[in-house]
Amino acid sequence: MKSAFELAMERLSKAAPTKTLTAAQKKELAEIESICRARTAEKELRMQDELAVAQAAGDEEKIRQIRAGFAAEKEKLETDREAKKARARGDKAR
Repeated sequence: MKSAFELAMERLSKAAPTKTLTAAQKKELAEIESICRARTAEKELRMQDELAVAQAAGDEEKIRQIRAGFAAEKEKLETDREAKKARARGDKAR
């Protein structure tokens, strides 16, 4: 007798079968991930430098602006990353 989990997994695999990725797709996905991590790290380093200057000046408003700007840029990078990964996988929904 199958467990509820096994039955649910069977239904899921019928509704949305898993796709196997080619070696080229895997390489492209890894490259996309690597580039995104590098860009995020670059932005974070820049933000830390700007934060240090703003903190030294005691400018709380500037500190909030820098943090909000970084959060927005990070979100944009993540959205771009996911869109590129979807295209690399061949997803038609995106």
